[in-house]
Amino acid sequence: MSEHTLAVSDSSFDKDVLKASGLVLVDFWAEWCGPCKMIGPALEEIGKELAGKVTVAKVNIDDNPETPNAYQVRSIPTLMLVRDGKVVDKKVGALPKSQLKAWVEGAL
Repeated sequence: MSEHTLAVSDSSFDKDVLKASGLVLVDFWAEWCGPCKMIGPALEEIGKELAGKVTVAKVNIDDNPETPNAYQVRSIPTLMLVRDGKVVDKKVGALPKSQLKAWVEGAL
């Protein structure tokens, strides 16, 4: 993870995502997932460009199986936008950075 993304675990999800102030973009990913690796740099850039407006949180599904199960994550990458502890939108699959950023900005 970088300074613009936050590694989140099953044990920290409540504090880091559900109780966070502002919008949180949650990325459910895994090391072996090609599309996850493709969108990783775009998510880093979005985290940097929208710093202070959105938090980019990454959940490794192999290390943290409870949270993806609770949110019925069936394929990865799965991206969720969370505000005030509630999922406001969800996307599955890799998208170009321009589409990801427009999606996030539309929720701000």
